[in-house]
Amino acid sequence: MLMSTSKRSTFSAALSGSERSGEAANAAGTAPSASRPPVPDSEVIARPRRRSFTAEYKRSILDQAEAAQDSGAIGALLRREGLYSSHLTTWKRQRQKGEIDALTPQKRGPKVVVSPLVKQNRQLQAANARLTRKLQNAELIIEVQKKVAALLGNPIPNIQIDEENS
Repeated sequence: MLMSTSKRSTFSAALSGSERSGEAANAAGTAPSASRPPVPDSEVIARPRRRSFTAEYKRSILDQAEAAQDSGAIGALLRREGLYSSHLTTWKRQRQKGEIDALTPQKRGPKVVVSPLVKQNRQLQAANARLTRKLQNAELIIEVQKKVAALLGNPIPNIQIDEENS
């Protein structure tokens, strides 16, 4: 029983001034101003995102680290950028292997290989479509010229061209 009494006295001695004033306010008949602790923010990020560094950023950090004369400057660089020394070692290894230069954004998934015949076929089809449109425009112009010549009284004879021999 002696221990519980000492706990109570320690507890009451540990109360801050604002809590004591709240007790005094209760005794006076008014509601305490801060009877509950503040509710923490319950919002949670749905998915934390992993940091990713561009090849350009990695190159610049490696250049700055090489320009630093002593380890204190490298440590300051790492603290300023929020990086770890393991980042530097990994990036140096990647640069030696040539991986940093190859870090340009690429499409994911299997690579599509287009054969030269398919490329040539597409080029020929595009050229054929272009020439067909050009031929249709030329035929339209010729038809208009024939009608204008017929209106002026000098009709142009209709000559059939054998398309099989050309």
